[in-house]
Amino acid sequence: MRYPSIRRGLFLGTALPTCIALAAPVSAQTTAPSEAETVADSQQVGDRISSDVIVVTARRREERLLDVPISVSSLSGDELAEQGVLDITEIAQTVPNVTLEVSRGTNTTLTAFIRGVGQQDPVAGFEQGVGVYVDDVYLNRPQASVLDVYDVERIEVLRGPQGTLYGRNTIGGAIKYVTRRLPTDTEFKVRGTYGSYDQADLVLSGSVPLTDEVRFGASAARLSRGGYGDNLVQDGVENYNKDVWAARATLEAEPAYGVFVRLSGDYVKDDSAPRQGHRLIPGLLSGAPVLDDVYDTRAGLDVVDQEVEAYGGALTVEADVSDTIQLRNILAYREDSSTTPIDFDSLPAADLDVPAIYDNDQFSEEFQVLYDDGILAGLIGAYYLRANALTVFDSLLDVLGQSLGLPGFNAQTFGDVDTETFAIFGDFTYDLTDQWSVSVGGRYTWDTRESVVLRQSLVGGFSDYFGGSGVPFAVTSDFDGSETFEEFTPRVSISYQPTPDHNLYATYSKGFKGGGFDPRGQTSEAPDLDGDGTVSEDEVFEFISFDPEIVDSYEVGWKASLLDNDLNISLAGFYADYTDVQIPGSIGSDTDGDGVNDTFTGVTTNAGAATISGIEFEATARAGRDFAGTGSTFDLGLSFGWLDAEYDQFIDAFGNDVADQRTFQNTPEFTGSVRGDIGIPAGPGVILIGSQISMRSDTSQFETPNRFLDQDGYYLIDASIAWASDDDRFRIGVYGKNLTDERYIVSGYNFVDAPYGGPVTPTLGLEGTLTAFYGDPRRVFVTGEFRF
Repeated sequence: MRYPSIRRGLFLGTALPTCIALAAPVSAQTTAPSEAETVADSQQVGDRISSDVIVVTARRREERLLDVPISVSSLSGDELAEQGVLDITEIAQTVPNVTLEVSRGTNTTLTAFIRGVGQQDPVAGFEQGVGVYVDDVYLNRPQASVLDVYDVERIEVLRGPQGTLYGRNTIGGAIKYVTRRLPTDTEFKVRGTYGSYDQADLVLSGSVPLTDEVRFGASAARLSRGGYGDNLVQDGVENYNKDVWAARATLEAEPAYGVFVRLSGDYVKDDSAPRQGHRLIPGLLSGAPVLDDVYDTRAGLDVVDQEVEAYGGALTVEADVSDTIQLRNILAYREDSSTTPIDFDSLPAADLDVPAIYDNDQFSEEFQVLYDDGILAGLIGAYYLRANALTVFDSLLDVLGQSLGLPGFNAQTFGDVDTETFAIFGDFTYDLTDQWSVSVGGRYTWDTRESVVLRQSLVGGFSDYFGGSGVPFAVTSDFDGSETFEEFTPRVSISYQPTPDHNLYATYSKGFKGGGFDPRGQTSEAPDLDGDGTVSEDEVFEFISFDPEIVDSYEVGWKASLLDNDLNISLAGFYADYTDVQIPGSIGSDTDGDGVNDTFTGVTTNAGAATISGIEFEATARAGRDFAGTGSTFDLGLSFGWLDAEYDQFIDAFGNDVADQRTFQNTPEFTGSVRGDIGIPAGPGVILIGSQISMRSDTSQFETPNRFLDQDGYYLIDASIAWASDDDRFRIGVYGKNLTDERYIVSGYNFVDAPYGGPVTPTLGLEGTLTAFYGDPRRVFVTGEFRF
């Protein structure tokens, strides 16, 4: 959906486009300049748009979206602003076969799945299945990756394996933020929002040229909202609220012709209250009833405050050494720390209370040589990443401990994972003729992962990490190991363009996600695999580690720009052979053999082999221009995804193949959306009216179906009305989200056995932990923006 020039630029032509991530802890960096921007030759409302060519940088160079032989969705800053999109999770409503959610028990950790491939557990030791990039910088951890969206040039969503063009390989796909360089003129912008649940946001940004070659920009943001619900046992504590402060600064320079330098730094602080879940069943011991409001909670855990703090910086240098060769270097560092009190059981008593600490840091270096002579175009590159991820959490089971005569029974998990990865990669496209082109790429990756895992049982309460005085009495895991994983992943595609407005393509690509060690693994439960009566170090290593997973992806597609660019279509069909699928999970564990589970342990195996196939369709149409001579416009957008994901093999902990009893998590069979936008001239500006309906079919939260947690299909309805001035300086709009106030589950915790038609019994603790987290309720907010 495209809009005339009086609407275009209201958010893109602002003072500091690089503040897209101000409200995004950890991921606030925007390190490299945009390589291209959406190109549009537009007239005023009522005039026909002569051309509207979407340019993306999915292959690290400027190309028409139509020319890229992979499935890419590109959402411009205009579109995101028109729709009132506030954070990254909302784009899943319009992009087919994509799931983006706020992870369970957190405010800012991202759970992402594309075409059935993703990663739900945010603890150290697990690599993401979907990569998030901010101007070509890969964000190594999902903590604080729920990016707030404003002043963004565009967001590109690449579906399928990515690796021959990007520093870090991703097996499922990539989400790429693209920002613009700072403007050459002095600009300032103020944006304010007020809405439901006392939402109050203020963003101030500005940019000034220091010299003809140097520009400086800075910005600050305050983002706040009251809770959707309340904590009924902790006075004054809200549930699902937002409390964020952020700031950043950017310095850009062009010291010589063909040379560009950007230095950026940012800081983000999130003091939102803990996000606690809703119990789906009554307390199995206390009989505590299920609450009426799904956003209310009775969680009693308060030993630490919820807090996320993140900062980082990046330096990007580009230099044109000739008309055909450009050198690019991207250097980045990030650090973040989080504390979060997760009350798994959501009850006042400590049936299963899990306070957690996450500390992450990363250093990355990427060097590229880009070549383009008009016939042959591509790049070669080298990438290095060094990262550390530390997770510490207690699992207090005081209710169980009291029944066993062990008050304050606690199990502590400590996982410290170092990752060092190096890769060389390249990808080139050669135009055989004006109509035929072939692309070939490859990547070789070396991943080294070192892990320390320590688990111990305590009595007397929480450990000293959380201000407690618990006393250790047994060590259940003491592991220190490392392993290196190597893999070559190729890509090849062929494109045929019978005319410049059509592209038929076929692509094969191989994806790879490295193995690792489960920090929740309990080495004392390692099995005697060879039956010699003892458990060797090799058997312990085998139990706590897991191997890489591989996907071979095949895709055919058609892209077209028809009716003088008034209709743009993208249609793709894909098939993926997914092997050695990593299945992380947690189960109750009986450490003393008394028949009662007294902790939980991580069990991550390469249990699965699967096939995934599907279809994706996207279309945008300028359905009308200058209705009845009034100058009004009407645009339509449509997306649809169908996905069939099935396990061909799924070996459970007992060695049984239970593939027919398992399903893909966070992967609905159908996704889709329909959007319509109308522009009506009004005084010295235009009224913009928009509405959207999005749908998702039934979704399973875990591989094992659960009659309480699994979400039935649902629809979300959004609408907006705004007025924008002709001079692009002022805009005000009213936006409504989830207007039917739909209640839908996005994640949860499950430590019960709940067979269909049978009784519910706890597998850990005595109350039964079966809690759900819900998507946002109905919200209405007003946003005004003034640029000068």
